[in-house]
Amino acid sequence: MALSREQIAMRVARELQDGFYVNLGIGIPTLVANYVPEGMEVMLQSENGLLGMGAFPTEAELDADMINAGKQTVTAIPGASIFSSAESFAMIRGGHVDLTVLGAFEVDVQGNIASWMIPGKLIKGMGGAMDLVAGADNIIVTMTHASKHGESKLLDSCTLPLTGAGCIKKVLTDLAWLEIEDGAFILRERAPGVSVEEIVSKTAGKLIVPDHVPEMTF
Repeated sequence: MALSREQIAMRVARELQDGFYVNLGIGIPTLVANYVPEGMEVMLQSENGLLGMGAFPTEAELDADMINAGKQTVTAIPGASIFSSAESFAMIRGGHVDLTVLGAFEVDVQGNIASWMIPGKLIKGMGGAMDLVAGADNIIVTMTHASKHGESKLLDSCTLPLTGAGCIKKVLTDLAWLEIEDGAFILRERAPGVSVEEIVSKTAGKLIVPDHVPEMTF
C-alpha cells in the first residue's frame, strides 16, 4: 500500500537530528513540521524569512500574517526569528542549512532534479529551489514514484528542465526509500505491503536491489 502524504512526512522526520537547521519546501515537505520527534530541538527555516517555524496552527493559534514560503499559515516556536528574505537566502547560499526537504517532478540516477517547470503547464516557478539545491549537501526529495498514468518519475535521465545537477542523494517516494550512488538508485526500504517487484516495475532508472529490503514501520 502506497504511503500517504502524512506517512511520507513521518518517515522524513526520522532523518532529523537534534540541533539541525532544516528548510522544508512546498507541498509534502511542509508536513514534516508536524512530526518533529518530541524532545528534539530542530530549527525549521522558511525562505521567506522565518527561522523557528512550528507546526500548523489550530484555529485559536491562526495568524494570517505568519506564513511559510508556500503561503500556508504556520506557528513560530519560542526563540524564533523573523527577518528579510535576503537574509534568509544568505543563510541558504552560505551552506548553513543542515537538511533540505524538497518535492520534485523527476529525479535521475545522476542525482539531477527537475522540480520547477512542465512545458505547457502553469507552474508557480523556481522559487528558492535552485538556491536550496546549490547550498545544501543533505537533501531529501519527496515525491510520488510514478505519475497518475503509471509513468516512472525515477529516470536514467531527467526529461524536464533541471533545478539542479548532481545534488540529490536520497529520495522518498510513496513506494520506497532510495539512495543514489554511482549512477543508480539503491532500494533501501519499501512501503508497508509494497513488493520489490512493484517498485522495480515502476522505476525506469537503473535500480539496485539488495538481498534484503525491509518494510518501513509506523
